[in-house]
This record gives sequence, structure tokens and C-alpha cells, in this order.
Amino acid sequence: MLHTRTVEIGVGVFVAAGLAALFMLAMKVSNLSTFKAENGYTVSAHFDNIGGLTVRSPVRMSGVLVGRVSGIGFDNEAYQAVVTMNIDPQYDKLPADTSASILTAGLLGEQYVGLDPGGDLRFLKDGDEIKLTQSALVLEQIVGQFLFSKAQESTATE
Repeated sequence: MLHTRTVEIGVGVFVAAGLAALFMLAMKVSNLSTFKAENGYTVSAHFDNIGGLTVRSPVRMSGVLVGRVSGIGFDNEAYQAVVTMNIDPQYDKLPADTSASILTAGLLGEQYVGLDPGGDLRFLKDGDEIKLTQSALVLEQIVGQFLFSKAQESTATE
């Protein structure tokens, strides 16, 4: 009887640890594990294609987390996606000609915004827009362009 109760308690602890590990993994994948109050300053950027970028995706510069995506919208006049980013206040010296790219990291294909500093002596401030952008690479488009170019080559040689 005592042996059975010990086994049941051990199994219960093991199941609880497994559920806690699954919960932590889910929080890490969903970017909710690093939730904090939104402060700092907001900048925006227009992209032709944002791929799988989501709200709360990281904004990184040189691999360092400098902020988070705070909103994604659509500009009906320019027909582009508008990404709003909240930059942490300690990174208030980003040059005004900073460029933004949508990049992919990790095995899960997490998309994030990568910032590359420019050389302007003025700095980005709240409400500014990043003008130099590079959209996400979409694998289907790259494969389509490759197949199209191969089809063009085969018709040219015939």
C-alpha cells in the first residue's frame, strides 16, 4: 500500500512538471514570456510584404532586443503594410536614417524586424517613420521566380 502511494505521488509530480514545461514552451513561442509595460517611443515603417510578422514580434539591432512590434496595419493609399514598433527608452540614439528589414530567425521561422543604423546625426523620435525598408522574403515567390527563369531558359534553347 505504501509503495503504491509513493508511485502515485511520483507520477503526479512528473505530470505536473511536464505540464509546467509545456506551459513555459508555449509562453516562449508566443512571445508572452517577456511581456512588460509598453513604454519608450514609437516609430513606424511601410513594407510591401511582412510575411509572418505578428504583433509582439521582436525588434532587434545587432542581435540585441531593442523593442517589440506594437501594431500592424494597412495603408489604403500606398497599398503597403504599416508596422508600428515600440522602441525601449534606453535606445533613444538610433540615427534618423536607420533602415528596417523583416528577417527570419530560429528553427520555428520566427520573423522579426532587424534595424540597421545609418549615419545621420539626428535621431529617431516618437512618431517618426523609417523610410528605408526591406520586405520579408517569401519562399513561394523565390521558387516561382526560379522556375519561371528555368522555363524561360528552356524555351530560349529550343
